[in-house]
Amino acid sequence: MANAPKPTTVKKESSSSASNVFATLVIPICIIIGIILYKFVLGQPTNFIDNNPEMGPKAGNYAGMAYKGGVIVPVLMGMLLMVIVFSVERFIVIGRATGTGSLDAFVKKVQSLLNANNIEAAMAECDKQQGSVANVIKSGLKKYREMEVEANMDTDQKCLAIQKDIEEATTLEMPMLEQNLTVIATLVSVGTLTGLLGTVTGMIKAFGGLATSGAPDQAALASGISEALINTATGISTSTVAIIMYNILTSKIDKLTYAIDEAGFSIIQTYASTHK
Repeated sequence: MANAPKPTTVKKESSSSASNVFATLVIPICIIIGIILYKFVLGQPTNFIDNNPEMGPKAGNYAGMAYKGGVIVPVLMGMLLMVIVFSVERFIVIGRATGTGSLDAFVKKVQSLLNANNIEAAMAECDKQQGSVANVIKSGLKKYREMEVEANMDTDQKCLAIQKDIEEATTLEMPMLEQNLTVIATLVSVGTLTGLLGTVTGMIKAFGGLATSGAPDQAALASGISEALINTATGISTSTVAIIMYNILTSKIDKLTYAIDEAGFSIIQTYASTHK
């Protein structure tokens, strides 16, 4: 047992390194894809009057309007791609942590087997379920079985030992679930601020052009403001998607944590009631 934690720790460190590499690669790749989409999709000549990107966009052509939003637009598109990619990656990781079956059904099954004092069957259920939650619960069940043959501790000390083992296993398993969520959380505010930056620079450009043109041109001014506001719309869209994804993912992680707490409490209570 003394050597058991080592492979788990190495595995978690390896997973953490892989996740860091993933994040390091995804960010620049998404920005590059955003630039490509901006240049070759939004900037297609067919989106503009006389098929000339130097001219204004065709009436009702939002792709052309977005292209005229300026160099901030591809950055915002890259950020939106980041939100999507990191959200999908987190959904996959959390899905693996949940295991192969229904988490609620698994916890109820373990509790039922604990009430019947069938520890071996409960451990077998953990092997079937797999995932981080099952690993934590199985670690607690192993400690439960060890404490049954431990002669130098009283019941309270044994319950504390089981609780400590569950907490240590949780510490190893759960932090990986929150990795890269900080990127999504950061994009919530950065997306809006970047969009506002693009709008402000666009407005400066629009009013600067109006000042140098001499005679007021309301159509040109309205067009310039419309193009500048594209950045705000894109930034708000990015932030909205990031907020929704962040809340969904944190809710799923909270559900996993609650399942571990519920099962861990059942393990400790069962031991305490059967070893008075």
